[in-house]
Amino acid sequence: MSTTRPYSPGDRGPEPSGASGASGGSVPTGGASPGGATAVPAVPSGGRQVRRLSFDGQSGVVPLARDFTRQALYAWGWLPAATADQRAAAEDVLLVVSELVTNACLHAEGPDQLEITCDNKVIRVEVSDRGTGQPAPRTPHRAGRPGGHGMFIVQRLCLDWGVVRSPGITGKRVWAELGAPA
Repeated sequence: MSTTRPYSPGDRGPEPSGASGASGGSVPTGGASPGGATAVPAVPSGGRQVRRLSFDGQSGVVPLARDFTRQALYAWGWLPAATADQRAAAEDVLLVVSELVTNACLHAEGPDQLEITCDNKVIRVEVSDRGTGQPAPRTPHRAGRPGGHGMFIVQRLCLDWGVVRSPGITGKRVWAELGAPA
């Protein structure tokens, strides 16, 4: 299941913001992005590319996370999309980021960090927060009712998703993996 649109209003090219996290051979110094969130440089590791965005209690974190993710998708060649399937895959990644960050805002005192990892076949999105709750799709899912669709959407769009907790540390990391378009 994909979220395809005839025109994608948000994918007009990389944003000129200071959010960093470039991949490959160049590793820029971390800089402040719009709203003061800190972007951590890429960490090349065995062909994988990683970008991290620390929110540090900022407001407007959902659009900030989407812009940061969009920049990563451009850097990794997912955008601009040459086909409808590639555009749908990029839109799915942006939607999953929005849903996970929104869930952290609504149910876990806000997100602490967004981490995106790409290995050319799979993109992994992780959102860390200080919440104690356990995200789960609402069952039964009722499409006509407002709210409660976030984790259902994540479950439908992703190859897999889950929650990681570290013993002795408050909070969790909610992760989701999406496949690259063929």
